[in-house]
Amino acid sequence: MPSDIQQLITRFKTACANYDINSIDSHPALCETLDALAGDLGKDVHTRIQFGVGDVWTEIHKLWRDLVHAQLTFWDGDDSDDGEDAGSIKERRKQHSLSSLSVSLARFIRNLVASVPYNQIKAFEDEHIIRRLLHYYTSWSSMEDEEASFAARILTQMLSNIITGNEALISTLWGTYFNLQEDQVVLVRLLASPDNRVLLAALTMIISCMHESRSRTKMLTRMPIGARICIKLLDDMVKLYDADEGSDGARAFDVGYSIFTRIIEFGLVPDLYSKLAMTDEIVTPHQTTLLKLLDSYLQSTPVSSPGAKSRITKTHARLCPMLSSLFFSLSIYAQTAIRKSLRSSVSDYRSDDTQGPPAELDVLLPKVCETLVLTAQCIITIILAAHGSHHQGSPTSPNSTASTHENIHAFFKEVHQEGLGLVENIVELLRLLDRFLPRINFGKPVATYAGPRGERKDQEETSASSAQQLTPAVDNPGFNFLKRDLVRLLGILCSDDRAVQDRLRKCGGIEVVLNLCVVDERNPYIREHAIFALHNLLKDNAVNQAVVEEIKPTGQWDENGVLVDTPGAVRK
Repeated sequence: MPSDIQQLITRFKTACANYDINSIDSHPALCETLDALAGDLGKDVHTRIQFGVGDVWTEIHKLWRDLVHAQLTFWDGDDSDDGEDAGSIKERRKQHSLSSLSVSLARFIRNLVASVPYNQIKAFEDEHIIRRLLHYYTSWSSMEDEEASFAARILTQMLSNIITGNEALISTLWGTYFNLQEDQVVLVRLLASPDNRVLLAALTMIISCMHESRSRTKMLTRMPIGARICIKLLDDMVKLYDADEGSDGARAFDVGYSIFTRIIEFGLVPDLYSKLAMTDEIVTPHQTTLLKLLDSYLQSTPVSSPGAKSRITKTHARLCPMLSSLFFSLSIYAQTAIRKSLRSSVSDYRSDDTQGPPAELDVLLPKVCETLVLTAQCIITIILAAHGSHHQGSPTSPNSTASTHENIHAFFKEVHQEGLGLVENIVELLRLLDRFLPRINFGKPVATYAGPRGERKDQEETSASSAQQLTPAVDNPGFNFLKRDLVRLLGILCSDDRAVQDRLRKCGGIEVVLNLCVVDERNPYIREHAIFALHNLLKDNAVNQAVVEEIKPTGQWDENGVLVDTPGAVRK
């Protein structure tokens, strides 16, 4: 062995022999030696290899055992006769010394094991002890202490280095954690830390464990402990979203996003979404956050190569059943809640009806509608991606990507639940929303009522009080963009498809779309999307064109999208 390496080993052994865990005065010298050795080991992988094969592991194992014993028996045998202030100072000094020793040892091991499999295996023998120390430093009281939080971060970085790149150790650690009691799983505790630097260390370790492993990622989405970890992850993503660019919080968010990207690309979102459900809850906050991440992924993932295109197409195909089922359940819930709030069925509504306060307002309805918007946006993105790739791909092979794209497009056109198709469901929901959510023009709700064929008739703006009587005042941001995205989805589904065009006519979809060709501040660009949907409804369909011609109003549209009758005008 080279003499310089032997000198490092001798220095380490001497420092270990001269310290006593119960004598805090001996701790600084050992910390100083460990910190110096950490610097030397971090410079050269050859030095780490030679140091690791030296006779150093007996002392290392003993250091960990001493530390965990001292920390976990910190309050035992405290029969000191010192005064309260003196005893408190002594305790703080001892705690500070033990924390400093933990940090120095963790930093030393972190550098010793980097990219050296043998050293990783030897260091992993102390994993159960390291886990107990992490458990101690991630207690609720400890995580409020900056020194304890720092110790937890360095210990986590060390543990991450011990397993990184070592498949056997990663599998062992992951399997161990997922079979512990929840309160013993340090990952859950680390993810609850208020310190973004601790979160970054924990998230980095998680993504290292997930690397290219579908089985370990599956455990994260299907096992109870995995669900608890994901719940903490989703909470952290919400907290970190507004972190300053370039900060530890922003970097932690990026790593967390990468974790959910792996979950999405392995096709495991449906499993995780189900795990996040709660009894008697139509949708939970964590499910909504997951859909936001999914929506972001679908809209931002580039298709840069044939291989990437194939992978993304498979990812989209796996999502279709979940998204359609989710859309139906949320839409049916929303329709039921709206009907209850309006007291009477829309079919019984007459233009001369007056209406008091809503019979029942469902407090979950805004969250359901927010989730509906996300679901609709995901479906829209998938269909548009399929449509675009179909025209770019080769349709000659039945197993080609283009064939899968055709199947995706057809799936949403043909999917049914309880005898009702997706387009019919959207039309019914839009019909109810037109009653429930008055359009906003110049900051004021404009009440509407239906003409004899279902076409829109707007009341005068001066009758704002009447609008409040006709419909419940709904000012929750959860309703924003809902009608816009639903009519946009309708327009996409009926594009160049005679069967869908006819289905929409039969269920009154033409009248519903006509009623949405207006300005609504709650739904930016809804008029443009409705006009596009109407174009797709009428294209090459003489029957649909005749329906529109029959109910075509006379008069002029003003700049705000309101139909203004001219004197003497008669509606057909």
